[in-house]
Amino acid sequence: MMKRRKLILALTLTASIAAIAASGCSNPESSTSETSTPTEDSDAKTLVMATSADYPPYEFYETAKGEGKPIGFDIDIATYITKELGYELEVKDMDFNGIIPALQSERADFAMSGMTPTEERKQSVDFSSIYYDAKNTIVTIEGSAYKSYKELAGKKVGVQLGTTQAEEAKTKAEEVGGITIEPRNKISDLIQEVKAGRIDAAIIEDTVAKGYIKTNPDLVFTEIEESGELSGSAIAFPKDSELVDKFEAVLQEMKENGELEKLVQKWFEDYYEK
Repeated sequence: MMKRRKLILALTLTASIAAIAASGCSNPESSTSETSTPTEDSDAKTLVMATSADYPPYEFYETAKGEGKPIGFDIDIATYITKELGYELEVKDMDFNGIIPALQSERADFAMSGMTPTEERKQSVDFSSIYYDAKNTIVTIEGSAYKSYKELAGKKVGVQLGTTQAEEAKTKAEEVGGITIEPRNKISDLIQEVKAGRIDAAIIEDTVAKGYIKTNPDLVFTEIEESGELSGSAIAFPKDSELVDKFEAVLQEMKENGELEKLVQKWFEDYYEK
């Protein structure tokens, strides 16, 4: 009798364990709830964005020492687009004149750095449509503002290497004569050179100039009267990149649904009022 009870108990325990195991394996809700959603997929592809993080409010570091991660208008646009397309984003900071080579060598998937789509650049990379337009200015010490390239005759004028401002200044210098062009890698270098008196002025985009003037009240900037017609920023890609159409579609959506305007307000209006 005792052996029979032990046998029944053993069979009951075995059946219970089997039922629990079967229930655990066949419950789809339990399995799904422990997995990541598509937007949190750890296997999502990461896109590398090349930029030159010395160009506020497009891209810059919040701290003077350049610590932390770059923030700004371009960073927010890139974050929005890559998230909409299901990608992770990695921002790679470099000198501006190294951005196109980085795209050509496929060390970056796309670039945003307040870059104007000139005809020369279009020979090396592809571009999206323009997402923001701006104008060039002359930055100098307060009390010695210049309004035109003609007034810069006989002066040392700083430009950032590889920019449309550098191209325009070089052309205007040849037309006016007597202007010495002083190229530097970063906008912050140009600002320090002007403050130290080693150059007389620097050619910088207006939205960027505003940011530096805000933190350097001894400087002023004036919009250039005879500035070139070509302006505006676009997203750059390696030639024939499949990302061009994908990014363009989201960029157009941002223009239509007001998201782009919100970022313009955030970085080009509210930013200067803080």
